[in-house]
Amino acid sequence: TRALESHSLISIIREEVMELPESGVAVVATGPLTSEPLANAIREITGRESLYFYDAISPIVEGASLTPERIFPASRSDKGDNDYVTCPLNEEEYSVFQRELGSAHTVPLHEFEKEIYFEGCLPIEVIAKRGRDTMAFGPMKPVGLTDPRTGERPFAVVQLRREDREGTMYNLVGFQTKLTYGEQLRIFRLIPGLEQAVFLRYGSAHRNTFINSPRLLHRTLQLKGRENLFFAGQIVGVEGYVESAAMGLVAGIHAARWIRGLPLVDPPAVTAHGSLLRYISAANPRHFQPMNANYGLFLDLDRKVRDRKSRHAAIASRALQHWKDWLQRMQNPEEPG
Repeated sequence: TRALESHSLISIIREEVMELPESGVAVVATGPLTSEPLANAIREITGRESLYFYDAISPIVEGASLTPERIFPASRSDKGDNDYVTCPLNEEEYSVFQRELGSAHTVPLHEFEKEIYFEGCLPIEVIAKRGRDTMAFGPMKPVGLTDPRTGERPFAVVQLRREDREGTMYNLVGFQTKLTYGEQLRIFRLIPGLEQAVFLRYGSAHRNTFINSPRLLHRTLQLKGRENLFFAGQIVGVEGYVESAAMGLVAGIHAARWIRGLPLVDPPAVTAHGSLLRYISAANPRHFQPMNANYGLFLDLDRKVRDRKSRHAAIASRALQHWKDWLQRMQNPEEPG
């Protein structure tokens, strides 16, 4: 803070921002508890349906960690949709799962989250506590699904939705939760097919403010139709302090180059920054929810590496080299890209 306050080229104005500038370049980096006037200003330019005030996040697991023989591809629509796989549960498996879920440890709600909690999508553990079969008639209903191994409809199911084209990440549909991370790992691994699941993102449900970035933003973090406005931080749909700062870094570099009339050059897609930008700009806008940095976002390696630790090390090494190359280009203010 002292460094910013003493910098000759930086002016800090400590007052509430209630509207967005009509002209000039600006970076909008308002946080998760955005004030109502500024939220209204953002809503006016993004549309009422593209600004959210809470997130209801389901866990995401690594596709390679699923147990293939316990699951089958199928969606309730029965339209040959290969974006879904199904984890079938018999009555005994369901009863154990419901009992454990109903008595699990959860993260306490903050006072300002209570309204969201009841208005938004209910956490799966709250549904579990409403009765033994409530989930089986709700998010775990098996209607329209037949297990090809038995030819019968399962007692209950958990549906996983593919989150990327490559099938490296799968979302537990309808499983937004306030369970602690340890409880999520323990209980969700009771689901057939998820016994060895690697969790890339844990579920959550809390107060947040974020926009539908795939619908609204270019990969450069510019607002479509208002390219003088850049968005950064948590509002673009990233989770975590480091991820939010990373988006601020990219937005700042792009804004500076925009002012100078230089082309905007995205960080390579194989880097952590590039992977996050790829997600928030190209994810399905119908299901968009904030995401943290994880290995499931990265593009596959050119070669097949089966060992997870070795694969992650190779992905990280490739990312760091490409990041250093990109950063060196950006450090030259006149670099055309």
